[in-house]
Amino acid sequence: MISSKTNKEFKIYCKIITFMDKPKTASHFWLIITLALLTMVGPFTIDTYLPSFPTIEAYYQVDRLMMSQSIAIYLIAAGISTLFWGALSDSIGRKIVIYGTLILYILASIGCVLSPEFSGFLFFRMLQGIAASGGMVVGRAIVRDAFDSAQAHRVMAYVMMVFAIAPAIAPIMGGYLQDSFGWKSVFYFLVAYGAIILLMSQRILPETLRDKDKVSFHPISVLRVYCRTLKNRRFQATIFTLGLSFAGMFLYISGSPAIIFDILQLRSNSFSYLFIPMTSGIVLGSFISGKLSHHLSATRIVTIAFGIMAVASLLNIAQLYLLQVSIFSVVAPLTLYAVGIAMHMPAITVLALDKFPQNRGSASAVQGFVQSLLATLVTAIIVPIIAFNLTNYVVAQVSFFVAALLLWLTICFNSD
Repeated sequence: MISSKTNKEFKIYCKIITFMDKPKTASHFWLIITLALLTMVGPFTIDTYLPSFPTIEAYYQVDRLMMSQSIAIYLIAAGISTLFWGALSDSIGRKIVIYGTLILYILASIGCVLSPEFSGFLFFRMLQGIAASGGMVVGRAIVRDAFDSAQAHRVMAYVMMVFAIAPAIAPIMGGYLQDSFGWKSVFYFLVAYGAIILLMSQRILPETLRDKDKVSFHPISVLRVYCRTLKNRRFQATIFTLGLSFAGMFLYISGSPAIIFDILQLRSNSFSYLFIPMTSGIVLGSFISGKLSHHLSATRIVTIAFGIMAVASLLNIAQLYLLQVSIFSVVAPLTLYAVGIAMHMPAITVLALDKFPQNRGSASAVQGFVQSLLATLVTAIIVPIIAFNLTNYVVAQVSFFVAALLLWLTICFNSD
């Protein structure tokens, strides 16, 4: 039986299916803001402390490559833990997982500040990754729980519009905090951010997993669910298409300290020159995706997005030969590429989650795991190899895009 409180709460929030007809309703607005803020935990945790790299390196007496491992260990922990949080949210509910992970995130951020040794700093970065992944995975599941396919696409697009603010403002805020108060203030900011999200989640988010839809958290049952998702070739192709195309942009995010400090020889307050245009592209792409969802199928939208990313990749190659190295030559193709990324991400996410309607938390977890796995590959292996050569960044970006495009073509021309 569904409890009267849970059933009432679920019905209230399911009324959000009229979102696009009544976009200014307060409950709609705050639900989307809260979900977006949850997804922003990840980029805030990665991007806010990038301007502090030189200071933290000096504090712990480590080099740039060692410091970059603090991103890699975060991503590894986030990727693996998504599998746990997704299955758990399918069993005990969405909200309790969000509460637990946000509390852990706050404690881990405090630990980063108090760590006297770099090994301790890395440990608490790992805990941050474990905690941050929960909100991102469960947030996607909440959207798909409460909306049908087309409406979920639009809501995810608008969530991404808000989410896109994070990569732009995070390094700017981090640079300001670093210059004004030192690197530890960055992590105190993350503590405050986590506390605010925890309060908002408690007051605003619904419990969208009904009692009758809960599944067993027994290890055998969980393993069976994940085996079923991984055996679905179309699901595999879909999530790897998203992961590979996103990796083409994440190269520049993960490698931004080397790009800003070493290749372009700019200062710590110059991260905005890289991130604001990319963020503008994400906002524009998300807006276009939401509007197109009224008229086109998700598959058509993704195909159009790949066309945009193809043009961006060609421009990225051309700028190596036609333009002198500058912040403009780096950012212009990336901004257009970000438009394509943001256009296809909501559509592909919905296509992936629709494969397993009874296990959306787990399906979302697998998607998050693949994305984190590829991001870890980029951060831990590829960026250290290509770190100080702009041509290598372009080659890697185009390679990831081509791999994603080939996967998408297999989806378009092959049925289950």
